[in-house]
Amino acid sequence: MYLTFDNGYENGYTSQILDILKQKKIPAAFFVTGHYLKDQPDLVKRMVNEGHIVGNHSWSHPNMTEISDHQLKKELDKVKNLYTIITGEKEMHYVRAPRGVFSERTLALSYQNGYINVFWSLAYKDWDIHDQKGWKYAYDKIMEQVHPGAIMLIHTVSKDNAEALNKVLDDLLKKGYTFKSIDDLLVKKKILDI
Repeated sequence: MYLTFDNGYENGYTSQILDILKQKKIPAAFFVTGHYLKDQPDLVKRMVNEGHIVGNHSWSHPNMTEISDHQLKKELDKVKNLYTIITGEKEMHYVRAPRGVFSERTLALSYQNGYINVFWSLAYKDWDIHDQKGWKYAYDKIMEQVHPGAIMLIHTVSKDNAEALNKVLDDLLKKGYTFKSIDDLLVKKKILDI
């Protein structure tokens, strides 16, 4: 199973999420926007320092299918450049299209710019901070969709997710699930391509 988070802005829960991941030694990927990088450089450094992947979620969270090739490249480059300034890391390998909206053109352009698109197989409407339904709702929505090899997408702005995460991870580990870095997907692909 692969754990991924989208970070458009900070709502006070990312530190708690990182604490849980650190305690359980579970790797994750965090897809960040330009706003998040500017507003939360210390949290981004912590993600990197604790061994998590930081991916590109665009500078301004546009519909990538509605912007020009030049604008798309600029959206990705601005995030990567600020990420390098903040963390000292030169590379950013993964991208997640805002709202999951993509086209063949945006997939090809992001690939030409050195990115691998990361989608998901497990998600629910968790991003609306005015429509949180409690940790049990988040727990149930996640657990009812779990499957082997799942790429889980949850948003760090959700209070429900932050409060449910510890139990979700404990119960999945008890059921025999393991958590891997999305880098492991590439290793598997490279082996299969040989």
